[in-house]
Amino acid sequence: MNKKKVNLPSNFALIVIPLAIAICYTLFFTVFGHPSNFVDNDPDNHPLPGNYLGIVYKGGLVIPMLMAFILMVITFSIERFISLKMAVGNGKIADFTQNLKKHITLGDLEGAKELCDLQQGSVGNVVHSVVEKMQEVAKDPTMNTDQKLQAVREEHEESTALEMPMLEKNLNILATLASIATLVGLLGTVFGMIKAFAALATAGSPDAVALANGISEALINTALGIAGSTLAIVAYNFFTGKIDNLTNALDEIAYSISKQVSSNIKKVTNNQKVAAN
Repeated sequence: MNKKKVNLPSNFALIVIPLAIAICYTLFFTVFGHPSNFVDNDPDNHPLPGNYLGIVYKGGLVIPMLMAFILMVITFSIERFISLKMAVGNGKIADFTQNLKKHITLGDLEGAKELCDLQQGSVGNVVHSVVEKMQEVAKDPTMNTDQKLQAVREEHEESTALEMPMLEKNLNILATLASIATLVGLLGTVFGMIKAFAALATAGSPDAVALANGISEALINTALGIAGSTLAIVAYNFFTGKIDNLTNALDEIAYSISKQVSSNIKKVTNNQKVAAN
């Protein structure tokens, strides 16, 4: 069986993370920090009224990191969506399960294997291994029915365990981004507030406009941090739910065919005894 890969290159994360950071810092200085966004074409001055690119730029060097977090969440979400789509295979799991039951009920294990080859993905891989194990133990006269059933169950558990790392890959990155995005945003806000109040203290006289601008620029960090964290949490929970559904589907398939496994093994065993006599 030619197993269809369900994951992108193993170094995918090592490519995405530094690339996202590089892209966002480049955009930050070349687009957001472009002189045309500021008074007198000077990035050291206040942003032009209503110019959000300049306002974001004034948020400080933490901003591009937060932008990189959001870009990472989007990228890894797309990667997980593609991987899980491939893991399901070429058809609906419900249709695959129904057709598989028919083949198993009729004792057509070769047909069941061909069905798995057509389905592909993690579902097809796991069930294919189980069906192969059914064929193997059914022909083994040294094993009783309980031992054969146990061997089939163990094969299902081992095959599922081998597929799970591929399904859960990079989810830990989404979970980490969900945790640190808000904290990094708050850190940027604190730095911005320190900078704003330090500027006021140096000026010698309170400037309400400057203070308001400084606070709004600082709070951009919090907004981006919360946005990144929210996206990461939603993505993580979504894909975790998808993986749980896929795992439950595999368990349901195993439970459904286990009823037929016992009868099929008994039939094969009885036929072997009759042929021997």
